[in-house]
Amino acid sequence: MINPLRQTRVPLRLPLRLQALPLRQARAFHSSPNKNNLARVTSESQQTQQPQVPAQELQKALPLTPPSFAHLKDFSVGELFSFMTIGAVASHKSLLNLAIKAFPFVPMPLIKALVYNIYCGGENIEEVKQTGARLADRGINNMMLSLTIEACNGNDNIDPDFIVQQTQHSVDEILIPHTISMLETSGKDVNSVPPGYVALKPTGFVKNAAAVLKNFDQPEYKAEFEDLVSKVSAICQTIYDSNQRLAQLYPSRVAPFAVGVIDAEKHELQEGVYELQRRLYQQFNKLDAPVSVVGTLQMYLSESSDLLAKEEKLANENNYRLGLKLVRGAYIHSEKDRATVIHKTKEDTDMNYDQGISYCIDSILAHQGNESTIGHLVVASHNAESMKLATQKTYQSEFSIGNKNKANICLGQLLGMADSVTHDLISNDKVDNIIKYVPWGPPKETKEYLLRRLEENGDAVKNDNGIPLVKAAILTMFRKIFA
Repeated sequence: MINPLRQTRVPLRLPLRLQALPLRQARAFHSSPNKNNLARVTSESQQTQQPQVPAQELQKALPLTPPSFAHLKDFSVGELFSFMTIGAVASHKSLLNLAIKAFPFVPMPLIKALVYNIYCGGENIEEVKQTGARLADRGINNMMLSLTIEACNGNDNIDPDFIVQQTQHSVDEILIPHTISMLETSGKDVNSVPPGYVALKPTGFVKNAAAVLKNFDQPEYKAEFEDLVSKVSAICQTIYDSNQRLAQLYPSRVAPFAVGVIDAEKHELQEGVYELQRRLYQQFNKLDAPVSVVGTLQMYLSESSDLLAKEEKLANENNYRLGLKLVRGAYIHSEKDRATVIHKTKEDTDMNYDQGISYCIDSILAHQGNESTIGHLVVASHNAESMKLATQKTYQSEFSIGNKNKANICLGQLLGMADSVTHDLISNDKVDNIIKYVPWGPPKETKEYLLRRLEENGDAVKNDNGIPLVKAAILTMFRKIFA
């Protein structure tokens, strides 16, 4: 049942022409043919917030800043040497493929010496704190932490209780103190500092996780799935309690202070992940309050637009709010049924992604407080065009002016990737709500993470780097040494 209290509210109405326009030609999100009109189940006030955009207006766009390596000046000589190594490896596809094949056999000390500090936040809590301080020096005021231990295909060394304990410690000892420090020392408005996020990978909370998630609704796996839900809920309770406590100290803040983010898995495991997310939404994302839990939607999936509408429908029916992280999708090279589960072309995926973030941003900014069904959005992308679109809609549209709800929209990239995009958003667009995804944990597990980044994000690594990065890193390194 739709909450009757929501029907009495008068949300901020969007005009018939959007003020912030997509960079790519696109349909209005809820009019997409494959949505099967699921949006009709939402309230009348929500439907009026999805105007059609005249076709001639879709061609307008913000100009993209030409690629540069200005961000390199923020790094040490050692880090510049790492960038030089990465650029050399990524300079040719055959070299990158060779590195991927050889990576499992490279000794960990060599990895730590060459690339570890670029992509990973550290082995322990103290090292991650230092990473947070270095990011703050670059104008990146918060992080999304990820303890990189998982058991997707069986990991006898996994201890789910240890993961719960360490993740709770990372909230209490890293994210909350760091967020308070930024609120007190950054000189920014209380709603300009992004929350601290902790990524919760479902495959880290139970052994034989792939089978448990794939068969979550089967009687023989019920107990194990309930145990997984219980362990993730314990972490989210820590986050929720922190938000409740800090809201008393900073009553004018509309965004949460900490957020639990449920990471996505491969498509065959996602139904179990969606069930996990929905349970957590209902438990921790109360009406008329900041959300404490964000779930992930992979917009490269052909079903993703239908799924977004379904999640909004379920939230309205069950009286909770949605928190969403939209990603293109990290498993494109390893999905078993690529021909049927993902979009046919990259252009279709790009259009779907931009429609998704546009719809969510418009929904959030259509209200002045914590009233919208979609309560929080993380735009997770390395794509400069998508980031420009999100920036334009969030910070430069008519509806963002004086709207504190833009604090519930956050932009993020992986640590060590798309640094030029991050730097551009901070330096040229004056974006405050930007974070980096920071993996941390035991060296063996972070090595697995690094390999996945090469396998799943190889194209992005190659596009971002190559010989131009090598030249820029060498030049910047010599300037620092001989300055």
